[in-house]
Amino acid sequence: MGLIHPSMKLSKVSKFDRFNEYETLTLAQELLGKVLVTVQAGSITSGIIIETEAYLHNDPACHAYMNKKTKRNLAMFMPAGVSYVYLIYGMHYCFNVVSGQEGVGEAVLIRALKPLEGIEIMQERRNLTDISQLCNGPGKLCQAMGIDISCNMRSLLSDNLYILDRVVKKKDIVCTPRIGISKGMDLLYRFLLR
Repeated sequence: MGLIHPSMKLSKVSKFDRFNEYETLTLAQELLGKVLVTVQAGSITSGIIIETEAYLHNDPACHAYMNKKTKRNLAMFMPAGVSYVYLIYGMHYCFNVVSGQEGVGEAVLIRALKPLEGIEIMQERRNLTDISQLCNGPGKLCQAMGIDISCNMRSLLSDNLYILDRVVKKKDIVCTPRIGISKGMDLLYRFLLR
């Protein structure tokens, strides 16, 4: 598994900054293969995005269904390219990329990553050594990457939370129904890399 050396990362790979160019379902696919990066206290952790789920305003599983705005989901109504982080089950954070038009509550949940950089830091944060288990779920990846509620509403063009651009061939993307929800289960809004 190749690593991006910290000293060459930003000079060799540009940040992905075209969030507002895509509708939510398209962005959920475009994010696959790109690299999510966190920088905390000088330590870099990163991983390749390998699974996403789209949540649209007219989708009953969406936190902003029917454009209902709450204190919790306020980030979803911000401009595309802002983070939406929330707590589930009182213990796990989930990280989303706000998408679509400003004022319309939509986002893409990042469900899984393939660890790339800072693997030892991720292992320490998760208290385990199995690399395949570090980021194979939305709560796990947030813990491994050090993402919590303090990251909510943060621009994904910031210096400590951002996404690096990489290209993935469309043929490598699989579309399935979403998992872990009780509404909108039939919608094919989950995307994975083969």
